Amino acid sequence: MTQIYRNQAFTIAHADDGKFVGAGLRAFFEYRDLGIKDATKGKFGAHVIRAVPGEESPGAWHSHDLEFQMVYVTQGWVVFEYEDEGEHILRKGSCVLQPPGIRHREVRHSDDMELIEIISPAEFDTAPEEAPQ
Repeated sequence: MTQIYRNQAFTIAHADDGKFVGAGLRAFFEYRDLGIKDATKGKFGAHVIRAVPGEESPGAWHSHDLEFQMVYVTQGWVVFEYEDEGEHILRKGSCVLQPPGIRHREVRHSDDMELIEIISPAEFDTAPEEAPQ
């Protein structure tokens, strides 16, 4: 039985045990859950996201209704465009904090792109947005 500590459970996610699935927010990415959602009862979420080779982003503007979203690139590169901030190329070792509600889009990525995303809460709404002026 898993012990609960201050509303969180102890959890470990090993890469060799993890499975990537395509049932995520974006069809051109695959997602590997890191167990944080269940361990925190949905307060936080974390997953590894990797590119599906040969698949491209449609570059659709959108926003997320959440409190926290951090992205850390572990492999390859990805280009994001942010409202009032422009395009940014994130490479291995790059980290971005995306403020709540900021309009953004994924423009393009390398076939070997992989990143870690940490969010709060684990489940959130995504809304399509008009391109910023």
